Amino acid sequence: MKDRETKIQVQEVDIPAIEIKDVVKIYKLYDRARDRVKEALGLGRKQSHKLHYALNGVSMNIYRGETVGIIGTNGSGKSTILKIITGVLNPTAGEVHVAGRISALLELGAGFNMEYNGIENVYLNGTMMGFTDREIAEKLPEILEFADIGDYVNQPVKTYSSGMFVRLAFAVAINIEPEILIVDEALSVGDVFFQAKCYHKFEEFKKLGKTIVFVSHDLSIISKYCDRVFLLNKGNLLGEGSPKEMIDAYKRVLVGQYEVPEGKGKQGLASDAGGTDGQINSASGPDTAGAQSTNPERHTVGVNPDAQEYGTKQAEITDYYITDERGIQAMAILKGSRFTMHMRVRFHDHVPAPIFALSVKNVLGIEITGTNTMIEKAFLESGEPGQVKDITFTQKMTLQGGEYLLSLGVTGYNGDTFEVYHRLYDVMEVTVVSDKDTVGYYDMESEVTVTDAL
Repeated sequence: MKDRETKIQVQEVDIPAIEIKDVVKIYKLYDRARDRVKEALGLGRKQSHKLHYALNGVSMNIYRGETVGIIGTNGSGKSTILKIITGVLNPTAGEVHVAGRISALLELGAGFNMEYNGIENVYLNGTMMGFTDREIAEKLPEILEFADIGDYVNQPVKTYSSGMFVRLAFAVAINIEPEILIVDEALSVGDVFFQAKCYHKFEEFKKLGKTIVFVSHDLSIISKYCDRVFLLNKGNLLGEGSPKEMIDAYKRVLVGQYEVPEGKGKQGLASDAGGTDGQINSASGPDTAGAQSTNPERHTVGVNPDAQEYGTKQAEITDYYITDERGIQAMAILKGSRFTMHMRVRFHDHVPAPIFALSVKNVLGIEITGTNTMIEKAFLESGEPGQVKDITFTQKMTLQGGEYLLSLGVTGYNGDTFEVYHRLYDVMEVTVVSDKDTVGYYDMESEVTVTDAL
């Protein structure tokens, strides 16, 4: 009975704001412009175009109050799906249902008339969004304050700098109080102070329970703001899940260690906890084989049994552990002290110029810091079959008190091709013990003095 009550509550809360069902978007690609004209006029018997699937049977449900991210490489269909949601494009097949007023930050200023001044363009865009002149007049002071372009608002838009143009366009789009906000790489406009204002407004929207869908290549922003993430590649939906899961999967996509799901691309990526029907390539078998193995070389303190791993295994990370400044193995480090991350790598094949890497994330999956032997110019040799290398990263702990996740990797270039030999994501945890936390991610170790003025 209790389970039934729980299910009813979930159904009441999870009300779709956007429903996307089996959406396909096909473009005809022509080698020459004249081929397009000939085909349009019905001249010639031979088909002159090739079909390009920008989206191939994509389905998504986005619920009210959610902040959802869409990630993927260039050409994966991210912007296409946003344009279909907003009605800028029509799908070739499939259905899209939207419940609520949308504001889209896609092509900022696309509806501006370059001969009009700033205020005239505010009224023009507001009218296009369905507002009356009276409603626009009520919002005008807030829009102008947010844009902060001064007296230029009375000058023709064609005289604006690119920065002033996007500031005004962003201010118009963000201040119409939408129920659904659609954002495509638009939060990084203007200078650093304006960007901070944009992110503050974005956080206000989240607190108000607005539905937000956005595309960004900034994975830290995806990790920080999103409740759920969809991963697209070449028009196919590869998977959906938590920001951490999908960001780690996206990194596999970047190095080509995945398989596109068959059919319409509705299967997910294989997860480390049993997974779905999708596949991830691995030259050495299941994803979690290394993290859960009983390798006698491997230490166990602070090791994540569900760590994700993949790679060709031409070079393999066989052991990893942390020692404190006394050289004692530990998973808790005092803030301000020095510590060392140890990694042992065994080479199974010839590897030209391997790169050994360490990165640190917080529990939200945001990468805080990291380095590698190429950056540090610490190792420029090749690895040969049978060789074993011990790598150490020693540094001072300046992160704030809390829990962090460590990731390790062995990568490199084989000619011009980037290769991933072995990666271990979130393989270890480390706790920073602190009696003084400052603002932000790390301590700048400031020296503060207060004296009487002369």
